Amino acid sequence: MPKKRNVKREDGRIAVQVYLGHVDGKRRYKTVYGRTQKETDKKAEQVKIEIGRGIDVTADQDTFSKWADSFLKQKATDVSEGQYRNCIGVVDFWKKQIKKMLIKNIRVQTLQDIINDLARENPNTGRPTAKQTLKFYLSVARQIIHLAIKNKVVLYNPADDVTLPANAPVAHRRALTGEEQRWIIDTPHRAQRAAMIMMYAGLRRGELMALTWDDVDLKNKTIRVNKAVAIKDGKLKIKPFTKTGAGMRTVDIPQRLTDFLAEEKKKVPKDTINYLVCRSASGALMTDTAWRRMWKSYLTDLNVKYGFQGRVKKLAANKKIGKDKKQGRLPLLIPNITPHWLRHTFATLLYLAGVDVLTARDQLGHADIKTTLAIYTHLDKIYKRKSMAKLDNYLDPREESSEECKSDASQENLAASMNAGKIAK
Repeated sequence: MPKKRNVKREDGRIAVQVYLGHVDGKRRYKTVYGRTQKETDKKAEQVKIEIGRGIDVTADQDTFSKWADSFLKQKATDVSEGQYRNCIGVVDFWKKQIKKMLIKNIRVQTLQDIINDLARENPNTGRPTAKQTLKFYLSVARQIIHLAIKNKVVLYNPADDVTLPANAPVAHRRALTGEEQRWIIDTPHRAQRAAMIMMYAGLRRGELMALTWDDVDLKNKTIRVNKAVAIKDGKLKIKPFTKTGAGMRTVDIPQRLTDFLAEEKKKVPKDTINYLVCRSASGALMTDTAWRRMWKSYLTDLNVKYGFQGRVKKLAANKKIGKDKKQGRLPLLIPNITPHWLRHTFATLLYLAGVDVLTARDQLGHADIKTTLAIYTHLDKIYKRKSMAKLDNYLDPREESSEECKSDASQENLAASMNAGKIAK
């Protein structure tokens, strides 16, 4: 049993030193304090128990914030730029909530109360937080504490027993309507190339920014996704996927996208095989700021053309309407189309085309089939697709012929019907 040494302090407390062993050739002790001998002995015994369990008792003053910083350093090397920025925001939130609390003192209720408050009102939006967002916040807290567990600082992860409020709203990202898809197709812009690829190949933004023309096989109508943009040492880098990564895939693209990319490739210098498909204005790897500026400009063009029906000019915000007074930013009369909407448009098109869920998972690069199933299940509710109708068609050829006619006719109304519902993440 480890030895202990008692020391009476001037403030009246009793200090007990528990022997930890030799570290770097020196004897190491852990000091505990108490007002009485009994209290101090109890704390010393607890230290011995923790030592026996393999806990690093020298790290008992580690804060949640310390391990949150370690978590971010780790994430900076293995996630995309967008994911990393999201993690930074969530970590900042937890730091403000938990403040300087020791990680060993965090309880289930500590986290549960914070999640419940977040569900009622998000401090950034002033509205209830969607369930999917709550999952992400809780996941970050769980990963931070798990990192401390791996380093023998604590034994138990309280985040594992936190439950999400049952009444938390479920956020859905919708697909573009047929009319909105036509906007993308018919409006030339530097961002059009990115929008077309996301809408008809389902690439994530980080995957798209790392895509080179060498990855685009127009002959076989495929796009090879094998890398993404990530942050490394504070700088943007293109990071190859591992061979076992779900993101690594070959996406089959429709003829519409193939024809579009064939025309776009004609604009690319022939001697640049690894030329980025979506570049910054200077031709370099696109940063987050460059992307946001490009996308803002794109939405402005779409807004002027389809929201204002061309009745105003793109730079109307700078138009003077009085002495030293400008008109200001044009109101957005069209939906705020995001890259996520475009990716979910691709998922919806796969569903409506009858692509099975396993193939859809591979095309979308989902790591978990549950993610794809959630999308397909939600779309089932929207479009009321009757699975048993396939059995009727098989058993009665006349029904099959009738259904084929209906299917052909429905293609004309397919795009419009996509506005009827919203697409799950």
